[in-house]
Amino acid sequence: MSRSRSRAWLAVVTVLLTTLAVGVARPAAAAPGRPFTNPIKSVKGADPWLQYHNGNYYLITTSWTSTLTIRKSPTLAGLASAPSVQVWNDTTASRCCNFWAPEMHFLNGRWYIYYTGGQNVSDYIPTQRSHVLESAGSDPMGPYTYRATLANFWLIDGSVLQVNGSLYFMGSASGGGTQNLVIAPMSNPYTVSGSFSTISTPTQSWERQGGTVNEGPEPLYRNGRTFIVYSASGCWTPDYKLGLLSLTGSNPLSASSWTKSGPVFQRNDANGVYGPGHNGFFKSPDGTEDWIVYHANDAASDGCDNNRTTRAQKFTWNADGTPNFGAPVRLGATLDGPAGETAATPTAYTLVNRNSGKCLDLASSSTADGANVQQWTCSGGANQRWRIEDQGDDTNRLVNVASGKVLDVANCSTADGADIRQWSWLNNICQRFRLVVSATGGWVRLVNASSGKVADVANCGTADGADVRQWAWLNNNCQQWQLNPV
Repeated sequence: MSRSRSRAWLAVVTVLLTTLAVGVARPAAAAPGRPFTNPIKSVKGADPWLQYHNGNYYLITTSWTSTLTIRKSPTLAGLASAPSVQVWNDTTASRCCNFWAPEMHFLNGRWYIYYTGGQNVSDYIPTQRSHVLESAGSDPMGPYTYRATLANFWLIDGSVLQVNGSLYFMGSASGGGTQNLVIAPMSNPYTVSGSFSTISTPTQSWERQGGTVNEGPEPLYRNGRTFIVYSASGCWTPDYKLGLLSLTGSNPLSASSWTKSGPVFQRNDANGVYGPGHNGFFKSPDGTEDWIVYHANDAASDGCDNNRTTRAQKFTWNADGTPNFGAPVRLGATLDGPAGETAATPTAYTLVNRNSGKCLDLASSSTADGANVQQWTCSGGANQRWRIEDQGDDTNRLVNVASGKVLDVANCSTADGADIRQWSWLNNICQRFRLVVSATGGWVRLVNASSGKVADVANCGTADGADVRQWAWLNNNCQQWQLNPV
């Protein structure tokens, strides 16, 4: 080959290599989401389930009461201050009033909430059963109706597993002196259609610290593989942790089809994290990242109660295809949020009346006790923005951004027509409100915790300045409000 031809060939090769090195478009690294710090819920933060759907995160946790509430936010960071909205309340004697471990699953175009409920509020009582609610449509906020009890024996921490197009219900049940993982086939999201079989018992030493427990089974899928991540050892100990079952056989109802490994996530004394467990999984908004949500304590002496807080962090995958959850991160550490978040983190909310389209408004931005609360054309002013703060008892206080004072029923009256005004925070029940999803969904009613009556626009007025008062629930549009983040 001549020197000129060699040089020409070398030039071609150089161009090709350069093109391969820098000319071929590669996927850009996903931009991180809004910064956040753990915990993302510090009040009633146990047994968290978190779902990202159509631009919002939805978080539901154990309540220990007859009420289930959901927080909704366009960013993970926003969940820490998002309103807790009541989506279910049940005082039926056979299934009231100790709700644990709710989960939300989207199946066949509807949402299903699986939860544990019993007749008392003591720990590990024999009346606890697994129940399921069904949404009226595709809105995760409901409304919901009760569908079924899924077992006639003590069965907690219910969840669903999908394998090869079939649906299974799984939970934790007692047997042989231990607490075990059980599973049964389902014919639809609210019907168990076969017997329960045991697929895991606490046989390993790390599953028997403080208690012989397997509970909280949660599904995880990737690249055609199916896993169950579960909680092990006593939840009342700092050694509560996560184990892993990998589906290595063909029959998910058979214990021999599951291979156990672990622990895969456990206490981190250096970071001050104890008893991490009872988790869920969610994807980042852009679908590129996997995240775990879990509860934990910040002291080794803390127990299995409402001191547990909700935390989240990103996780990766091992070369063998199993999840790598890493170590639980320290509280207060600033982390990048999930990739693909584009909305701003809400700092407050406006409340828009369904009938008039006008905003809940503090008259003249007054800072005085007793200043009137009314409706007014929405302006974006601070006097129309409200922080909605969870009080830990399924109620919220509404704090006006302009004045720093709270929504209050005058003189703690229980009468129809009693004025709703602002007042300094007195920490009394007349200043607490339940935000309850309406029967048509997308709207809430503001129910005063003292009177049981709702925030109502007087005479269904549509004019600026129409008074807001309390009134018995009439199920009309003048008594319904939309929460808009700002």
